Parts: sequence; structure tokens; C-alpha cells
Amino acid sequence: MGDMPAEPDDSGEVLAALADDLDEGFAVLVRAYSRTVYSVAYRLCGRDTDAEDLAAESLLRAYRSLRGYDRDRILRLSLRSWLVTIVLNAWRNLLRDAGRRPGQVPMAELPERSVAGPSVEEQVERLETRDELGALVARLPESQRIAVVLRHVVGMPIAEVAAAMDCPEGTAKSHVSRGLRRIREDYTAAARPAAAAGGRSTR
Repeated sequence: MGDMPAEPDDSGEVLAALADDLDEGFAVLVRAYSRTVYSVAYRLCGRDTDAEDLAAESLLRAYRSLRGYDRDRILRLSLRSWLVTIVLNAWRNLLRDAGRRPGQVPMAELPERSVAGPSVEEQVERLETRDELGALVARLPESQRIAVVLRHVVGMPIAEVAAAMDCPEGTAKSHVSRGLRRIREDYTAAARPAAAAGGRSTR
């Protein structure tokens, strides 16, 4: 969805390359999936520098893990889900080690706009190129934030979201639904004063 690439059609070729030669195959994996890894990292961290560090750490963890996998295990991997899970685990470890909440996009970066236009769901899906709702996503509770990012930014089906979050599909759906509802409510509340101010200025 949005500008986020889906699972590459050549994922089987990437797996085969990894199984044949880990070092050369990993270079192929990075070319195919680095954008997905960085995009997830950025939506979780909210800042470029933190996202770059998290993406690099996640890819390093992926390489180390692959070194311990035999050929059959590598060929059975669902690369996108596997990499996203590594990013999530690395992010949680960073939060635990730092003892802080995720970085947030400053509210000043949320432009004033009317409620009319694309739905919140459509806006979230376009977060890859438009950051209007970045601050609102950053304010979500962790489980809702992860679910919304995976479902509407990465474009993963609910089954993959549930697998990445290690929860039942029904729970994943609930996290997505609650997260979108909270974004919608906050987005509407933020837009209402802007619309009122615009109306006053025309008098």
C-alpha cells in the first residue's frame, strides 16, 4: 500500500541465493528488502538517525541468524515477515535498554487541514510519502502502533501481522481497529480548530 513495496516477486530467488552463498545472497536480500526494513524502523522510531541505526542493527541480526540456519530452513523463510519480526524485536530491546518511550514526530510537523478529503485509513497508507499523521501514529500505544504500521504502512495481511506480533489474528485486528479509531479521533480533533479558524478569517 502507498509507496511501500510488497513482498518482491523474486523472493524465491533471494532465498535460493541465500541458500547457495550466504554472503552474496545477503547482498541480494539487502537490495530487495532494505527499503521495507528502513520504513518499518522509521515508523517505529520517528527519526531518521534512529531509524538508520535500527535498520542497520536489524540487518546485522538477520545476517547473524542466517549463519546458523541450514539450507532447508533458509528456503522455508517468509522473508518479509521474518525481517519485520527482527526489526520489532530489535526496537523493543532498544526501548527496554534505554528505558524510554519511542521517539515522536513533533506535533508542529502536523499541518493544519480540513477533515474533508481522503479517509484516515487512506492517509495512513500513504505515510511513506506524506508525514501528516506521523505524530498521531507516534502517540499510539505500542501494540496499536505496531499493528497499524504493519497493516497499513507495510501492507502486511492480518495473518502476517499476527505472526510478527506473536498474537492471535483477532487480537491483531483489534489492535489495528483501535489504533485507526484513535488516529481518526485525534486527527478530527486537530483539524477542527483549523477549519474554524479558516471560517473566521473569511468574515
